[in-house]
Amino acid sequence: MKDLTQGSIVSHILNMAPPIVAGMVTIMICQLVDLYFVAGLGEAAIAGVSAAGNLGFLINGLMQVLGVGTVALIAHAVGRKDRADANLVFNQALGLAAASGLLTWVIGAALAGGYMRMVAADEATVAAGTTYLLWFMPALALQFANQVVGAALRATGIVRPSMIVQAIAVAINIALAPVLITGWGTGHAFGVAGAGLASSMAMLIAVLMLWVYFRRLERYVGVDLAQLRPLLPQWRRIVDVGLPAGGEFAIIFMWMGVIYYALRDFGAAAQAGFGIGTRVLGLIQMPALAIALAAGPIAGQNFGAGNAARVREAFTKAAVIATVVMIAFTILAQWQPGLLLGGFADDPETIAVATLFLQMVSLNLVAQGFTFVCSSMFQGLGNTKPMLLSSGARLVTYALPVLWLSARPGFRMEYVWYLSNLTTTLQAALSLWLLRLEFRKRLAPLKSGLPAE
Repeated sequence: MKDLTQGSIVSHILNMAPPIVAGMVTIMICQLVDLYFVAGLGEAAIAGVSAAGNLGFLINGLMQVLGVGTVALIAHAVGRKDRADANLVFNQALGLAAASGLLTWVIGAALAGGYMRMVAADEATVAAGTTYLLWFMPALALQFANQVVGAALRATGIVRPSMIVQAIAVAINIALAPVLITGWGTGHAFGVAGAGLASSMAMLIAVLMLWVYFRRLERYVGVDLAQLRPLLPQWRRIVDVGLPAGGEFAIIFMWMGVIYYALRDFGAAAQAGFGIGTRVLGLIQMPALAIALAAGPIAGQNFGAGNAARVREAFTKAAVIATVVMIAFTILAQWQPGLLLGGFADDPETIAVATLFLQMVSLNLVAQGFTFVCSSMFQGLGNTKPMLLSSGARLVTYALPVLWLSARPGFRMEYVWYLSNLTTTLQAALSLWLLRLEFRKRLAPLKSGLPAE
């Protein structure tokens, strides 16, 4: 366990962020590897895997319910020096992860075809996306446990073990993807099914490695079979904190769905270009997101310890560092978009769409950085409802105009990106205002010497 209530906050952020971003980048690389090898199967395969991957945002929303609740409650317990409560939260979250993963696998497999028919441009894309989802669903189910373990470690200030395990898993995925997708070395190509299968096999190995780590090495929180028995009040504690964050990811899923719907009349190349551009954009956002995620446990431990000044300092320092990083990536996306997109598609129309998307949407990276930091601070304070309100406002102000414009004559793809930039900036401003209100509400009692709630 690392005590984040002492020492330099900037040092804590800079020490925690690189392993966090390395872990996230490896996950994103895993998705990009799938797209890279699937690209040789044609536009329908790319569009199908890209659209199917959007369902991952919805599943990630469910994972965030567990991850955010686990981080906040364990960080608060660490700040209070209450190790017993930290262990109870961890084991209850693991039990909830097992139940959630199993339910996700069953329901996701049953609804995969129906989802693809709603968002795909043609039957070939529907078939490719459905096949990919059926083989990818086990990976999503296993990620629930992986999410809880990573959240527990991050709450205690430890991030390297998760990063190492994820890196190994991605290396396995990268090795398996060309073998299973294109049949390298075997002569038996599974196509898009191989992309999903490679991810599922790699995630299974990652979960097994983390299980061994906790059984043999971890000391502050650990697996206790007796505490895995479901305790509904404990499940409620986790869900109460995490559910609004999960709703935020569900809103991202709906936002992405609106874009796929608006682009449907532009054909599979447009949807494929958007899918590639989105994943590359997500990759360059990772450093700022990692900085925000590092600030969350710092705020959480100091909130639990009753130190209001360090909570505010964590926000300020994280916001400044994230802004500098986002400015650098904005310049790169404007100057050399082809450098970021090269190798993911051969079709000129697909690349043109991805380039246009990246150049236009990268203009709101700084605003997105502020949103990331605000979201992480809400998590550290143990109240994620304001962020759900912020994301909901963005969805409404974005989806209604886009859907209306998409039905009008002369609708152009650029309108989708213009509105995205505008509503992202509005969301950042609303998030900052809501965080200011939350600081007044939750940090004022700490100044009076009252215990943190």
